[in-house]
Amino acid sequence: MTLFIYNTMSRKKEKFEPLTPGKVGMYVCGITAYDRCHIGHARSAVVFDAVVRHLRRTGFKVTFVRNFTDIDDKIINRAREEGISTVELAQREMEHFHHDMEALGVLKADIEPRATEHIPDIIALIETLVEKGFAYEAEGDVYFSVRKFPTYGALSRRNLEELRSGARIRPGEKKKDPLDFALWKAAKPGEPKWNSPWGPGRPGWHIECSAMSMKYLGPTLDIHGGGLDLAFPHHENERAQSEAATGRQFVRYWMHNGFVTIKGEKMSKSLGNFITIKDILSHFHPEALRLFLLSKHYRSPLDYSPEALRESTAALDRCYKALAEAHQFARGPVKKKRPIPSEAEEDLKLISTLGTRVDEAMDDDFNTALALGHVFDAVRALNRVLSMAARKPSALYKDGLKTACTAITGAVESLGILKEVPENYLEVRNRQALEASGLTLEELNILIQERNQSRKDKDWERADEIRDQLSRKGIVLKDTPEGTRWSAQL
Repeated sequence: MTLFIYNTMSRKKEKFEPLTPGKVGMYVCGITAYDRCHIGHARSAVVFDAVVRHLRRTGFKVTFVRNFTDIDDKIINRAREEGISTVELAQREMEHFHHDMEALGVLKADIEPRATEHIPDIIALIETLVEKGFAYEAEGDVYFSVRKFPTYGALSRRNLEELRSGARIRPGEKKKDPLDFALWKAAKPGEPKWNSPWGPGRPGWHIECSAMSMKYLGPTLDIHGGGLDLAFPHHENERAQSEAATGRQFVRYWMHNGFVTIKGEKMSKSLGNFITIKDILSHFHPEALRLFLLSKHYRSPLDYSPEALRESTAALDRCYKALAEAHQFARGPVKKKRPIPSEAEEDLKLISTLGTRVDEAMDDDFNTALALGHVFDAVRALNRVLSMAARKPSALYKDGLKTACTAITGAVESLGILKEVPENYLEVRNRQALEASGLTLEELNILIQERNQSRKDKDWERADEIRDQLSRKGIVLKDTPEGTRWSAQL
């Protein structure tokens, strides 16, 4: 199989060929550490986590770098509002980030550099740009001269003259051209500062990513990722300053995930319509959020709503329920070895090829939506086999069901879902359903006993009434040879 990636630079899918065969250097822009992460951050993190997982699953050795911006105007302002240092604020929000990512099953990056720990690298890169004539000092600030870089705008498809007409020089800026951007900012009273050849100050936002990515991955990265909102100006500026400094291609494959929207409107902190990961996970299982974030192709917009999360929860429930029932049958007491129908054999064969189909979907520009479609097809096939096994039990189903479960959980490795023990997941869901019903376990058991007695007495009306009452409360009853069992209405 061959991997193809949609390259933002070329606007087309390209065969993936890393600089060094078998190895991938990948950099993804991390958070500015001043507030809790929202679902937009979650989408980027989960998307690129799936990318890393698939690359590694298919044999690539990946060095994954994701930075933290820990000095910035927003951090300075928020720290001042809270009466704490920028160091304290950034550290707190980085810890929140790691907590959120762990909950979502996002793997830690191999390297997680912070801007403030790389000031010497940033200064050295700025000095190179000044020496080569691509940057200039102006009263303690240093700016990149955009017009000195001929292909500026190529990544984001921006025209310099159009940009020029909308650009302004803000009060206090000393740049020569409105298009120029800051590489180093002279210190203002009360702000954190570091010594530099141009006087005390701090780095601009764009330069930190160039300095840190090239330090750990070299002058040319295989993959650089981030949200679509970063394509301009952040990534455009990164590309310009990096290539101006090295004279080499900065990134071979640019990847950008689409926006998360709410009722069709882009979600952002500046618009005040963002929803934090913490808030969502207080109501929904982390894997349900992860499944939702992967339910559309990463380049497409994704509209958030509680209803969409409930749909993802229901899909996740169905997967875990099928796996749990398959485990239960495989461990069960059935000993008779009656032949199983050809339809069951065909479904088991379909499930056995799931890994190949998921990998093929992921090789087509990491098409997680298609990959999940294959997973749901396999789960439907598993349910058909379970239905046939229930009608005519046979010990010959056992090995097939074990293999099917292994095939499904192995195939979703790149997607990062179905990581829990199915029985444990369902136990939690049952507990949630019981809490939501307003019943205690004792009260539920009393109703089940009353229903069983009503059935013995052939009082079918009362038995049905109890069943329907519990169903309305989200609890399903199932009569088995071992007795009546209850579960969440999945």
